[in-house]
Amino acid sequence: MTDYRLYPDRRQVIGGLAVGAIAGLAPAAEAQPSALRFLAVGDWGRDGASHQRDVAAQMGRTAQAIDARFILSVGDNFYENGVASTQDPQWKTSFEEVYVAAALQRPWYVTLGNHDHRGSPQAQIDYSATSPRWRMPSAYFKVSGAELGFPDLDLFGLDTTPIVSPLAARATGDAQLAWLDAELARSTAPWKLVFGHHTTFSGGDHGNTGRLVDDLKPLLERHGVQAYLNGHDHDLQHIEVDGVSYICTGAGSETRPVKAIAGTKFCLSRSGFTAYELTARTLTVTFRDYEGQALHQAVIPQRRAA
Repeated sequence: MTDYRLYPDRRQVIGGLAVGAIAGLAPAAEAQPSALRFLAVGDWGRDGASHQRDVAAQMGRTAQAIDARFILSVGDNFYENGVASTQDPQWKTSFEEVYVAAALQRPWYVTLGNHDHRGSPQAQIDYSATSPRWRMPSAYFKVSGAELGFPDLDLFGLDTTPIVSPLAARATGDAQLAWLDAELARSTAPWKLVFGHHTTFSGGDHGNTGRLVDDLKPLLERHGVQAYLNGHDHDLQHIEVDGVSYICTGAGSETRPVKAIAGTKFCLSRSGFTAYELTARTLTVTFRDYEGQALHQAVIPQRRAA
């Protein structure tokens, strides 16, 4: 496997799990100069429809305000059936002509979703060779702190569809989990974030994913991973279980109902994305909607391997 290595606002949210007024979000100019800032979005590729273009516009404004270094995509990049080739028209109608802001012309580290597997996953990998910003070196991969220019963080992108597939296709998923276990053990970065498509814990339509609860969750805890970022459920959620934050940022276009479950800190059925600021000691995540409103902010502390 190849090794590849907010601006202030106030809003009271009614619906989903209500949260109080969000106040005092620090402007980017006041953040520590050593901070790393980035965005994450998932479940977005709908030719600009279902608020996709609105979310993209707000992502551009936020990326500019916080000087985001890169964007993470947590899968289902193209609906309904992925892309057929690197020449598929959806590259323009769902990506290049939607995420047009100058601040979004940064690296996009991209994982595959179940809808992407209906088309050609290899085409999305191959597009990396033709696009200056699309980064999918393989179906699953590591992005090292050296590549990010921030040695305190390693990122691990998963292709969760084979992991959660029926037993007949389980071997590929097993190999991927073994790779993740080894790479997490090898990483010396104090911050480790894993991102993939399927939910581990969720109060959305798909709910918890048994295979990830059984086999991914223990790896995250054993190796001191601070957060797992996912999509699949079309909503925004922050769930904390046994010291790990599970962040659903699957509201890049259409949304579906969501409810609170055990461990829920925030949930809302509203199109949007997440913005992050990482320092030596904390990871701050801010949930923003397609109008640019700050919905929820959480500070995630550093945790060590078990």
